[in-house]
Amino acid sequence: MTHRQILDMATKKLLEAGVTEAQNDAFVLWQEAFGLNRTGYLINADKEADSNLYPKYMMLINRRCTRMPLQYITGKAYFMGLELKVTPAVLIPRFDTEILVEEVLKYVDAESTVLDMCTGSGCIAVSIASLSKATVTGVDISQEALEIAKGNAEHNQVSTVEFLESDMFQNVTGTFDVIVSNPPYIPSKDVLELMPEVKEHEPMMALDGSEDGLFFYRILAEQAADFLNPEGLPIMEIGYNQAEDVKKLLANNNFIGIRVIKDLAGHDRVVCGWRK
Repeated sequence: MTHRQILDMATKKLLEAGVTEAQNDAFVLWQEAFGLNRTGYLINADKEADSNLYPKYMMLINRRCTRMPLQYITGKAYFMGLELKVTPAVLIPRFDTEILVEEVLKYVDAESTVLDMCTGSGCIAVSIASLSKATVTGVDISQEALEIAKGNAEHNQVSTVEFLESDMFQNVTGTFDVIVSNPPYIPSKDVLELMPEVKEHEPMMALDGSEDGLFFYRILAEQAADFLNPEGLPIMEIGYNQAEDVKKLLANNNFIGIRVIKDLAGHDRVVCGWRK
């Protein structure tokens, strides 16, 4: 079979399995299996593919047909221009979360200290440290997630970030200029409605925000001031319909200048405020 025929067959197979980005995913996995880039495909599309590599490709396609996320199959994701390792122990970085990082970067420089609560893969902590040279501490309750985050810092040669195992603020000491967080925020009942790639493969502890989705925001709003420097601020990613609730939590805990930042689709995405 030629490369074109193989790709066409794989795309059809993924479509039948309900994969919406079938053509893209078939091509990405083709690159993984055959070790060729887009130029390589254009040159070799109608040439016979290496039959020794075909079984590897079909193994990858079959895994994607189970609705395992593409990033878990390839073992990598891209965020703020960085390549990151990801496994089912951590949430896959989303493009929307780059809005959160971009907002943090407005307030930090090489002299700043940042706490990244619920760091997961370390995508937020590593990218902030890489782009601003700020000193960043990434916190997570999962030791497995922290090992991945440490590896991502090393892979991207970021030296101004460290990681701490802690249940929220329990083991945190010191104060920071910014506390950033993308906490679990999906209401428990809504988790069951998520697409299979998410609810069946991504870590539930990184998704489930308890009954109303606000459990972790309450902790952040109530305790953040104790770990912020004067005029420090919390900056948090939120679900599209949580802005008013999170703003109220911050206001009730004496934060001021609270505002909401929208993502590129026009949805509420980030809430921040200042320590009074």
